[in-house]
Amino acid sequence: MRINQDPRAVQRITGKRRRKGITIGFVPTMGALHEGHLYLIQKARRENTCVIVSIFVNPLQFHRTRDYASYPRPLGRDATLARAAGVHFLFTPDARALYPPSFQTTVCVARLARRWEGASRPGHFRGVATVVAQLLHLVQPDVAYFGEKDAQQARIIQQLVLDLHFPVRVVVLPTVREQGGLAASSRNSRLSPSERRRACVVYEALQAARRLIECGEHRGAALRRRMKAVVARVAGARLEYAAVVDPETLEPVSRVRGAARLLIAAWIGKVRLIDTLLVKDT
Repeated sequence: MRINQDPRAVQRITGKRRRKGITIGFVPTMGALHEGHLYLIQKARRENTCVIVSIFVNPLQFHRTRDYASYPRPLGRDATLARAAGVHFLFTPDARALYPPSFQTTVCVARLARRWEGASRPGHFRGVATVVAQLLHLVQPDVAYFGEKDAQQARIIQQLVLDLHFPVRVVVLPTVREQGGLAASSRNSRLSPSERRRACVVYEALQAARRLIECGEHRGAALRRRMKAVVARVAGARLEYAAVVDPETLEPVSRVRGAARLLIAAWIGKVRLIDTLLVKDT
C-alpha cells in the first residue's frame, strides 16, 4: 500500500492508471476507520482493480472549532487497517493542500441540504460537498462508495455528481450495525459501556416506526410520535429530530406512499448519533 499526501501527485498517479484501463474504486473517509468503512473497502475491492481510500478531517464541515480539533486522528491505526483490508493507495492530504490561503470556492447543493443535518449543523453540507468535489476531481474514480447511515449526505453527493457531470458512479451500501443494532460510527468510541447499550434505542425507534407501518399506520405524524416516544423511555437519551421523508427530495411526507426514509438524530449523554431506515408501504 502506498501513502501520499500530495494532491497533484495523486491526480497524476490515478490519471496514469485510468489511461491503462485500471478501474478505481474510491472510499472517502475522515479516518478513525471502523467496520462500516471496512465493508465499503471490501465492496470496492471486489468491484475494482485498484482501491483508493482518503483520510482527511475536513475543517469546512465542522460548525465548531473545538469539534474539529478534538476529532480522532489515529492515522497509524488507520493505515494498518487499510493495508490489512487490501487498500492499494492511501491519500492523506493536509488541510493546507486542499484549502490554501487563496482558497475561495465552495459547493452548495441547496435544497437537499436545507433540512435535518443541514439545519442542525449550519454550513456542514457546504463543507462536505466542497471537499467531495475536490476529492473526486483529484482521485478520478470509476466508483465512489458511501454508507447509508449518512443518508442525507449520500443523497447530496449523488446530486452533486449528477449536477456537475462527474464521470463516477456513486454506490450507497447498507449500514453496518453492532450487536443490538447500533450503527457503526467513529462516534461510538466516545460512548461509555452503559451509554453504548442505551444508544441502541436510536435503531429501536426506527424499528418501532417500521413495525407501525407494517401494521397499517402510514401517517407521518404518528410515525414521528412513535420514534419520539421510544427515545423518551431511555434515561440520558434526548431526541433532536425524527423525520419521515421522501427518499429523493428529503422533504417531509404526511403519509407513507410507496417508499419513505426514516431519519433520526439523538443525543446519548454528550454524544450525538444519527441513523436511518428505508421503509415501504405494504
